Amino acid sequence: MDFRDEQPRQHEIGNRTYFVADVEPLDVDGVRTVEVGTALWLLGFLALLPFYGRLQDSGNLWWLWTCLAGFGLGLFGLEYCRRRRRTRAEAEVSEPGPA
Repeated sequence: MDFRDEQPRQHEIGNRTYFVADVEPLDVDGVRTVEVGTALWLLGFLALLPFYGRLQDSGNLWWLWTCLAGFGLGLFGLEYCRRRRRTRAEAEVSEPGPA
């Protein structure tokens, strides 16, 4: 699948000229982004765990459970993104190339 076509390198809008950089997207499938987010939720949970008693006394115990829920949902999201990446890779392999 080739999405390359000639795009304008600059746009003139009003009295301003905008130049378009020729760069590739960094993370097309989102796996790394979800991995980092999931790891941060786990880190937040582990960082709050020693303060369980203090959080309970102040009525902020939900902070701990929010981090745990974020980690759990991140695991589901990670599996979803990995399956999507695998499906896209299989589709690219099975797709016939240009003749």
